[in-house]
Amino acid sequence: MAKAKPSSSAAAKSAAAASAAPATVHSALVTYSSMLALLSLCPPFVILLWYTMVHADGSVVKTYEHLRELGVVEGLKAIWPMPTVVAWKIIFGFGLFEAVLQLLLPGKRFEGPISPSGNVPVYKANGLQAYAVTLITYLGLWWFGIFNPSIVYDHLGEILSALVFGSFVFCIFLYIKGHVAPSSSDSGSSGNVIIDFYWGMELYPRIGKYFDIKVFTNCRFGMMSWAVLAVTYCIKQYEMNGKVADSMLVNTALMLIYITKFFWWESGYWCTMDIAHDRAGFYICWGCLVWVPSIYTSPGMYLVNHPVNLGPQLALSILLAGILCIYINYDCDRQRQEFRRTNGKCSVWGKAPSKIVASYQTTKGETKTSLLLTSGWWGLSRHFHYVPEILSAFFWTVPALFSHFLPYFYVIFLTILLFDRAKRDDDRCSSKYGKYWKMYCNKVPYRVIPGIY
Repeated sequence: MAKAKPSSSAAAKSAAAASAAPATVHSALVTYSSMLALLSLCPPFVILLWYTMVHADGSVVKTYEHLRELGVVEGLKAIWPMPTVVAWKIIFGFGLFEAVLQLLLPGKRFEGPISPSGNVPVYKANGLQAYAVTLITYLGLWWFGIFNPSIVYDHLGEILSALVFGSFVFCIFLYIKGHVAPSSSDSGSSGNVIIDFYWGMELYPRIGKYFDIKVFTNCRFGMMSWAVLAVTYCIKQYEMNGKVADSMLVNTALMLIYITKFFWWESGYWCTMDIAHDRAGFYICWGCLVWVPSIYTSPGMYLVNHPVNLGPQLALSILLAGILCIYINYDCDRQRQEFRRTNGKCSVWGKAPSKIVASYQTTKGETKTSLLLTSGWWGLSRHFHYVPEILSAFFWTVPALFSHFLPYFYVIFLTILLFDRAKRDDDRCSSKYGKYWKMYCNKVPYRVIPGIY
């Protein structure tokens, strides 16, 4: 990781910066409540969702009746699959494959944004290559009869159970590493074990010089497993029914287009809140390792056993609407990235961009400047890109139609997640930019939905 050169006035503050505590924008009550909710509710919810989708015909009522009949504890015990050797082999095989691709595939050097301590993280941008190799390899193994993806679906409950436990252990490793062997000065303890474990201690944890842990958990395991499972569900339905319903084709196509967009833009993701501001703790790493493969893929998981025939006209309409939303989401990010890359010397919707020049100080006391874009998509609202992202999720879910509520849980969850993230980002920027952020909010008054919120 490269370091920005500290100014002489910052030297006295560098020691304090090295042990800076992770910032929390929520109150202690919200932090503790969310931590307890994640620990106690999310793991069983992952298993309950899988059980409902696969074994209870997608019916929340049937799962509720099962739990009422046996009791919550005994009911969970009855449906919770234990991790098996097959599940661990699949997880470790996939993880090792992605780690090797992350390290060995060629890619351009990319420098992330300057960190609060003045460090500049350096990455190798090879996500799109890894994505292509992964899908080609996975489909090739199936096509030539070497590995049947249906095995993944058939052992999905065991895989999710293994991820629940294994990811918790991995987060303990991150906590210990943050104490004994941090990778940079962008680390430190709050003095509270729960907050340190939950929010994380390191901003850019690495193993050695080149293996970035957050790139692996967020991108190469989380997002890549989403793509692999989307293909898995499609293949499973084909092997069960001898054909793939148009609803599954639309769902799989939109998910893969969205994930392709993500890896095409992966270096831009490294400049977002997930990577540049949220530390590597239970909140983000457990979510990427467990929540993404289970919850984000759940509409496709449901469609495996519930094929819906939409008809050409409706299927094409949903597909085109979804593609449009994904494109707008991409163009929002592209517009801001181009604005930053050119230092504001670019065209936004055919005009010179409107902007605010904001200054701020790093934890080392250095004065820096940032440009805040106030035109184009970013003049509609401060986080307008979340609107097409939520709509994209709706369009790859709506092929399931409305027989059951559960397929739409991901859309509801994503809406809550992104609205909360918008608030956290606004709070962080207000603290960082002060009066300049007030000017920005006056010029772009809406947080997410133009004219409403």
